[in-house]
Amino acid sequence: PGRALADIRPVAFRRALDNLVDNGVRYGSRVCIDLRIEATSLVIGLDDDGPGIPAEEVVRAFEPFTRLEGSRNRNTGGTGLGLTIAKRAVEAEGGTLDLTNRPEGGLRAKIRMPRARIGS
Repeated sequence: PGRALADIRPVAFRRALDNLVDNGVRYGSRVCIDLRIEATSLVIGLDDDGPGIPAEEVVRAFEPFTRLEGSRNRNTGGTGLGLTIAKRAVEAEGGTLDLTNRPEGGLRAKIRMPRARIGS
């Protein structure tokens, strides 16, 4: 009870989290992370204080080499692979990754992972 366990490959999962935090800091100034334990899943929320993503672009944001801002500068624009890699890493572990704009501004990335079954 109260333990947050999931069966994951730590290197791949850490890379997903790193990519999400890096994006949040790149487009905002900070990222707040929370963990909610549900009956069958763990929900990790990453909230940034950046500009968010236009609602019609959220699905496209996960496509490889997609950059939603016009910069060609690698320091601000990246390659457009971070969200793709994060989503694939989370899905490979049986989880989901969704993005939503926060009403107060910024973006929320929500990872939902199945909880590990203890004793099976």
